[in-house]
Amino acid sequence: SDADTFKHFTCGAGSSLINVIITFPVNKLMFRQQLYGFRTPKALGQLWREGFVNLYRGLLPPLVQKSSSTAIMFGLYNHFHHVLVNDFNFSLFNATLVASMCAGTCEATLVPFERIQTLLLDPKHHNTFRNSYHAFSSLYVNYSMKEYFRGTTAVLYRNGPSSVIFFTLRHPIKNRLPDADKSSVQNSINDFISGAMIGAMCSTIFYPVNVVKARMQSKLGGDFPSFYSTLKIVFSERNYKVRKLYRGMHINFGRSLLSWGIINAAYEFLMEVF
Repeated sequence: SDADTFKHFTCGAGSSLINVIITFPVNKLMFRQQLYGFRTPKALGQLWREGFVNLYRGLLPPLVQKSSSTAIMFGLYNHFHHVLVNDFNFSLFNATLVASMCAGTCEATLVPFERIQTLLLDPKHHNTFRNSYHAFSSLYVNYSMKEYFRGTTAVLYRNGPSSVIFFTLRHPIKNRLPDADKSSVQNSINDFISGAMIGAMCSTIFYPVNVVKARMQSKLGGDFPSFYSTLKIVFSERNYKVRKLYRGMHINFGRSLLSWGIINAAYEFLMEVF
């Protein structure tokens, strides 16, 4: 029903809202490592010197983007899944594959928010943009609509497949954990563990894609290099060593473990409460 669909959307958004506020500083640290290849102490030192005022700079775009993205992910997944099973007689497994890929791909409509977040997180643009609104309006006034969509290819490579992994595995993993009553703390812990494991796995698999995306989206004006040409540039800058593409991955692993644990547990909790 429409009420059920709306519930999935709102609970998805709420779960992400909780998560973003908790994990934003960690995400900022990881971004610096992705973009510049810094080691953790150097990235931490840079954030420390910039002070608390700048720590939550750029919070609005991910707050809007992530809550909208998670709302789309859960809301559209459940809508597509329902339609495929009931109207097209798909098996549950095939419906999960198709619905999750479609939902993940639809999330790419929010690329402009990721683009603005990248510009605000990059210290070389600190004096260029005052805030999120200024960045949005400056891109429109000084460049073109196309600038909002830098890095879309990388986002598509990441979103669809990671959504498939998430929805395909989250219930099977939870089912292997100790049985718990639906309203119990143990049930929420199981949801957290299930989400955390899948989130950490997806973040590791797609980390190099995010490294390339950060480079693509930190560029302002000029030509639009492809995903593969940007990958070649980044790879050469890191001396053609795969492990250097994974700089900051340990922080990303920890952040994703925490983020997707929170999102999955909060989503199931909100679905149960409301």
